[in-house]
Amino acid sequence: MRIAVSATSESLDAKIDPRFGRCPYLVIVDSETMKFEAVPNVASGAMSGAGIQAAQMIASRGVKMVVTGNVGPNAFQALSSVGIDIITGVFGTVREAVEKFKSGQLQKITAPTTSMGSGMGGGYSMGMGMGRGRGGGRGMGFKRWQSTGPFPQAPATTPATPPVLPQMSKEQEIQLLENQMKSVQKQLDEMRKRLKELKKYKEE
Repeated sequence: MRIAVSATSESLDAKIDPRFGRCPYLVIVDSETMKFEAVPNVASGAMSGAGIQAAQMIASRGVKMVVTGNVGPNAFQALSSVGIDIITGVFGTVREAVEKFKSGQLQKITAPTTSMGSGMGGGYSMGMGMGRGRGGGRGMGFKRWQSTGPFPQAPATTPATPPVLPQMSKEQEIQLLENQMKSVQKQLDEMRKRLKELKKYKEE
């Protein structure tokens, strides 16, 4: 199976980026052979619809599964519509994520894990605050998104049209909130683990 993992750089040992639509790279791994290709996510600086564009890009490469930190409603809908399963709340490296998937430790989701509007704010604040990669490139990426940057074809004066939020049922909203709670809990566990490591290092 071809699995796309949102990543901070271009290798199997890259840290997982918690953002799907705006991650710097998508590392596509063959779960049987562990051969991979790292694809720059050209949608990361899009004015809007980054998740949808990223979904279309990996679908064209035969991807059947996405592993990431969080996924919004529009990216969820785009991925689901082309038959791509989604796993969220995953941390560590690309290699570790694929190994966990192969051993059955990861479960796919049935609803988005972030609500509309959290893509550039709260939805990623936890992940960015954890110091993965020491913020490498993420702040710069936001600057490029605000400026004409690597996407001069997008005029700075053109207002972004927000995608339409699909109506969720009560069951879907419950699933969304449960997924968000699980994701936050995992982030807190990672933060506690890192704090423990840092305190141990300081004592030594």
